[in-house]
Amino acid sequence: MKTMTLNINNTEITIEANEDSMLLWVLREQLGLTGTKYSCGIGQCGSCTIHLDGNPIRSCSFPVSSLNKGQKITTIEGLSEDKLHPVQQAWIDAQAPQCGFCQSGQIMQAVALLDENPRPSRSEIRTYMNGNLCRCGTYMRIMEAIEKASEKMSQSS
Repeated sequence: MKTMTLNINNTEITIEANEDSMLLWVLREQLGLTGTKYSCGIGQCGSCTIHLDGNPIRSCSFPVSSLNKGQKITTIEGLSEDKLHPVQQAWIDAQAPQCGFCQSGQIMQAVALLDENPRPSRSEIRTYMNGNLCRCGTYMRIMEAIEKASEKMSQSS
C-alpha cells in the first residue's frame, strides 16, 4: 500500500492504494465516484473515460502508480459545479442516452474533443469518438448532442 495525494475534481484527496490498482477502482470503490463506469476492463470500450490534465484516458487500464504528482483528474462528477456542463445539457436535449451505461465515458470524450476542437465536422466527431462504444447504438443522437454542444459553446465564448 502506498499513500498518495491526488487532485480529483479540483480537490486534493489523500488515499492509500496498491500501486498496481487501476485508477477506475480507486475512483469508484475508495472515493465513491461511481459516474465512471466499468465495462471491458481493457481500455477498449471507453465507458471508463476520465480526463487526466484535460486529456481523455481509460481509467480501467491506468494504474495509479502511473500518476505524476500534481496531475489533475476530472471525472463526470467534476465537469461543472452545477453538474450541467453544456455537453451534459446537449445530451439531455438530444435524448442521447438509451440505457445510459456508456454515457459518462461518451460525455468525457466529447468534452475533450470540444476543448481541443470547438467546431468539429461530422467526420472529425466520428473519428474522435471512434473508441467509445455504445451497446444501444445511439451514435446518431450522440453526434447530434456533440453538434448542439459545439454550437452552444461557440455562442457563449
